[in-house]
Amino acid sequence: MSTDTPTGLPHWETIPDDIPAATREIKRALRARIEASGRSVADVFAEVEEGVRAEVADIVATRARGEQVWPEIAYADIEAGTVSEAQLAQLARRGCVVVRGHFPREQAEAWDRAAVDYVDGNQFFEHYTGPADDFFGTLAMSKPEIYPIYWSRSQMEARQSPRMATVQSFLNARWTHESEGRVWFDPDVDTMYPDRIRRRPPGTDSGGLGTHLDPGTLDLWMSEGYQRHFRHLFSGDVAAYDPWDAAYRTDAVQYPGSTMCSAFRTFQGWTALSEMDHDQGVLHTVPIPGAMAYLMLRPLLDDVPEDDMCGVQPNRTFPVDERWHPLLLEGLAGIPDVAPGDSVWWHCDMIHAVAPVTDQKGWGNVMYIPAAPRCTKNETYVAGVREAFLEGRSPGDFPVEDYEAGWPDRFGVEDLNAIGRRGLGLEPAPV
Repeated sequence: MSTDTPTGLPHWETIPDDIPAATREIKRALRARIEASGRSVADVFAEVEEGVRAEVADIVATRARGEQVWPEIAYADIEAGTVSEAQLAQLARRGCVVVRGHFPREQAEAWDRAAVDYVDGNQFFEHYTGPADDFFGTLAMSKPEIYPIYWSRSQMEARQSPRMATVQSFLNARWTHESEGRVWFDPDVDTMYPDRIRRRPPGTDSGGLGTHLDPGTLDLWMSEGYQRHFRHLFSGDVAAYDPWDAAYRTDAVQYPGSTMCSAFRTFQGWTALSEMDHDQGVLHTVPIPGAMAYLMLRPLLDDVPEDDMCGVQPNRTFPVDERWHPLLLEGLAGIPDVAPGDSVWWHCDMIHAVAPVTDQKGWGNVMYIPAAPRCTKNETYVAGVREAFLEGRSPGDFPVEDYEAGWPDRFGVEDLNAIGRRGLGLEPAPV
């Protein structure tokens, strides 16, 4: 049963018992809210679609000219504070970036070798029981492509590196972190969000990952925090919606599931440990941060069944497909060639995919490290991360595999620097 919020919309802070009924109820309420502005849902969506269509056309034209769609920024410029206004504007427009030379090539390649030594030395492959999650469980390989390890020296050194903290702070600052009379997060201090390693060997055939996004599922329409975050869209004021404003994001609940992220990430990201050419099964995004408005309003149109949110369901990734979102898919753009030590980042609401590859040329190795600034939501999650680190277990958002619990050479408390200790909540951030 729903209840009313101060926004006047029904909401469910846990997954509704009757999802089809709740879907019909919230769609009626959202349509009524939009129509109270004096405009129809179709008119509001048409405004969003016009803006998205212009961005897609620019992406298509950029590709046709043989130019890179993804912005590229040198780490040295981030560190020196010399990133140009034009580069900042392009980052804001595209919502994604490759940071060149984030780490020295030799460092990244050493981390890659050390990760191999870590899993081999602890006989990981002899004990590996197969994929344990919905994302990667369909990959048919004799060895895993995604290594469910979290506490190697390679990963932890990268996470607590001052160079990583510099880039995370730079990216967090692209967001409006203070609005509505509140401070939503601290852009200069990240909480640690440990993720896995991917090592894709030469010769791999991989089906990739389909277009999707990760911020949530039905909770994006049905929970109070997200209703407040998307308040402008839900009142028909498209011009006021800002995909870079964090307002209410850090208050919003998420429906539990094996594909959820319990933290607020300003950017998802990974750091390259090997060379990867742009045509070798790499990351693609729809580099339009404002496309979230399209996705949130599309289910309210008359051609979508009343009990359906364009295929969005709890415990599944948020799908983006030809049936409901063909315009968006025209804008898919892959990353450029990357070298060991480059890092790749994309807005947390951004549509993304991994292209398939046949007989991959060279390795495709990355460490997944996002930007997850300190806020109430992230401090809650990192309390569990801290315990997982101390015990060598898998963090809460990931399958319970715990391969490293008995590994004597995993990264320890004594190896943490000040950034790592702050990231795990073991010491306060500087005032």
